[in-house]
Amino acid sequence: MANLTLTNVVKTYGKVNVLRDINLDISTGELIVFVGPSGCGKSTLLRMIAGLEKITDGTLQIDGEVVNDVPPSQRGIAMVFQSYALYPHMTVRDNMAFALNIAKKPKAEIDAAVDRAAKALQLDPYLDRLPKALSGGQRQRVAIGRAIVRDPKVYLFDEPLSNLDAALRVATRIEISQLKEAMPESTMIYVTHDQVEAMTLADRIVVLANKGIAQVGSPLELYERPRTEFVAQFIGSPAMNLLPGTITATGPQTEVTLDAGGVGRADIATTEADMGKQVNLGVRPEDLVQTDGDAIFTGKVEIVEALGEVTLLYLPAKMSVGEGADSANQTHLLAKLPGIHEQLKGQTVSLTADPSKLQIFHDGVTMRG
Repeated sequence: MANLTLTNVVKTYGKVNVLRDINLDISTGELIVFVGPSGCGKSTLLRMIAGLEKITDGTLQIDGEVVNDVPPSQRGIAMVFQSYALYPHMTVRDNMAFALNIAKKPKAEIDAAVDRAAKALQLDPYLDRLPKALSGGQRQRVAIGRAIVRDPKVYLFDEPLSNLDAALRVATRIEISQLKEAMPESTMIYVTHDQVEAMTLADRIVVLANKGIAQVGSPLELYERPRTEFVAQFIGSPAMNLLPGTITATGPQTEVTLDAGGVGRADIATTEADMGKQVNLGVRPEDLVQTDGDAIFTGKVEIVEALGEVTLLYLPAKMSVGEGADSANQTHLLAKLPGIHEQLKGQTVSLTADPSKLQIFHDGVTMRG
């Protein structure tokens, strides 16, 4: 339904620069997810696209037309907010039809649009109910339905699931995914701080950091080939382990001798010029396995978190902490082993990983070509 192009977009509040040099192309039918730490500007960027915040510099184009000065109501955009913002005295049908009634659309057209949206969102049985008679998930579906009936060019979602409990989040996330499948030509932009939402819903993820875009790519591209330590530790839960060390062998496979004493061999090509560089070896907790042979890391298990399907092991270690890390990665290496391993508490274990799963970062940037 719509292509969006952001070119050199900047947002400032007085002398405070919030976003700079935002360049992004969004194709018709894509579901793009904005993620990043609190305060990175992801909601501000969404609001600029909606027209609720003025663009300080740069241009926003929708289908080739610059819309910087076009009012929100004329951009062909519908927004679903974190709060449902439903009218409590109106039925579900009236809430969904409100924008079309204001636009003085014919009654037959309004009824048909509401019925289509209700069917897509499985709200048919609730059209005559008031919002107070609905669950949180149903209310959010009504808010989404209110956007659908307008048949916009672009749908904007600003953390729409954050007010729901865990079970409802999963159910509503699945419903949004099914809705996207049913509307393949619809362009959607979705803001969230939840990595599971980002990884499961997105065609592409935009990671925002340091007032700009850190990386754009498919969920698995960001997971498997992060460009920076920030992206490596921000995408994935628990965060990637970063172990400081020195390059001690180069070639098609690079050897890193860690400050902690272990050795990691990564399927990353380096040259003799890289010999002796101080680097961080990146390994995801879920890629670590126990070994009786050469180990990347050997240590005593201090804490065990048995979650049933997986067990988290915490081993005291000298870690390099990136901007995207959580507190657990500041003092411990984390290993995420399948199954139950409570017996490992207090035991010394050796861990390794497949060379294809390892990352090497120098000055915060990947060495993978």
